[in-house]
Amino acid sequence: MSKSPFAKRLKEARTKAKYTQEKLGIEAGIDEGSASARMNQYEKGVHAPDFGMVKSLATVLKVPTAYFFCEEDDLAEIISNYQPNN
Repeated sequence: MSKSPFAKRLKEARTKAKYTQEKLGIEAGIDEGSASARMNQYEKGVHAPDFGMVKSLATVLKVPTAYFFCEEDDLAEIISNYQPNN
């Protein structure tokens, strides 16, 4: 069974957006006291967030939710730059 790309993509998006783990967690709605630890666990692949949290993280980081689950690096880059026509 292959490992989910979520942890890698989360760290890439967070560092690109210049967020600390704590700040990102707080902005996404995690309690201040556990924000850093939970984000660290998500980035290490120890735990995975539910889809509601994935949506919150995507909103804060300004990437589509699909970005977090893309296995191919080139495609992930394309997805991260996607801007929907509203």
